[in-house]
Amino acid sequence: MPEQELDVLWEEFHSVVNMTSRELSDWLMTRSAGQDAEELPDQAGTANGRRVLEILGKRRTDLTDDDVRVMRKVVDTVASERGADMEPTAGQSNWRHRLMTLGHDPLKPVKS
Repeated sequence: MPEQELDVLWEEFHSVVNMTSRELSDWLMTRSAGQDAEELPDQAGTANGRRVLEILGKRRTDLTDDDVRVMRKVVDTVASERGADMEPTAGQSNWRHRLMTLGHDPLKPVKS
């Protein structure tokens, strides 16, 4: 991917992922906690959620091709779910929770 395209994707990703690493980590652990047991912290949440968390901890220069693929998927998913209006919106809880698993809380403003 050309450097300029990567720069744009990096900015888009960090704009739509409006939860901090801590908030996302806590959310993934909360979502994974079952009635009888909790998953190990590094196994909590969905695979995509864990990948978003990993990417948040990286520098742009350390991104892999797979990281870029995940970032594009997150940006595209949030854009298709939210449309052009990224104003804080409550929506249905299952919709919000699905987006939060990708690091996007629809109740929070997007980062500019």
